[in-house]
Amino acid sequence: MQTLTLGYSPCPNDTFIFHALVHGLIDTAGFEFRERLEDVETLNCLALAGALDISKVSYHLLGFIRDDYFLLRSGGALGRGCGPLVVARNYTGMEELRGKRIAVPGRHTTAGLLLQLFDPELDNIVHLPFHEIMGAVVRGEVDAGVIIHESRFTYGEFGLTKLLDLGEWWERESGHPIPLGGIVARRALGPEVVNVLDRSLRASVEYAFAHPDAAGAYIRSHSQEMSDEVCAAHISLYVNRFSVELGAEGEAAVTALLGRAEAAGLVPPSAKNLFPS
Repeated sequence: MQTLTLGYSPCPNDTFIFHALVHGLIDTAGFEFRERLEDVETLNCLALAGALDISKVSYHLLGFIRDDYFLLRSGGALGRGCGPLVVARNYTGMEELRGKRIAVPGRHTTAGLLLQLFDPELDNIVHLPFHEIMGAVVRGEVDAGVIIHESRFTYGEFGLTKLLDLGEWWERESGHPIPLGGIVARRALGPEVVNVLDRSLRASVEYAFAHPDAAGAYIRSHSQEMSDEVCAAHISLYVNRFSVELGAEGEAAVTALLGRAEAAGLVPPSAKNLFPS
């Protein structure tokens, strides 16, 4: 049995999706997985270094690794109404933030990319782990922050105000749903193997939907600081039909995001096909 390294985050949407795969509840086609759970920017850095066979990564990071990794069609986070938010305490509009310190959750996150696409003049960027951003805004260490994950549900408790929903902006601007994070696999594994892995991952997502309570203990073990309500909201927001299969609509959204990033000089060009077939 071949062992592959697999990276994903401890966030409820990822533990929900990968639970069946890593616990042998679906056919893994003779593969077993040595999983590594890290925050999204750590996963981005590991994939950029080629340290993982399969990994969840930000779609921004995909623009830098697509010559070495295929994109899988299952398991990712893409949708509508789920984009990053720009929040602040002492500001009321995005135009006030030019020249101000804005925290984003990592150098290669889609959240940071969307902010650059929205307004290139918002260029005083501070990179922080996503779970530190709201505290930094509250303490005045930064003037505003781009928040993701469960912070979408709790920023009001910190006395913060939403200035912009970058996902809504992207949807209006492009007409596409917002691609946040996808699953990639090394091209060196070969297209046939990657397609097999993609089918196994799809089966894991389908198992999660068919048995929504099966992963409960696993999810809670990695999100003890969240309430049950926030966990459920997190999964509901980020796991959807695109997690089962990107489909034509999802693929078009990914292509549009990478195309705009490339045109803006924010990711390098690539002539490689994104998918193994």
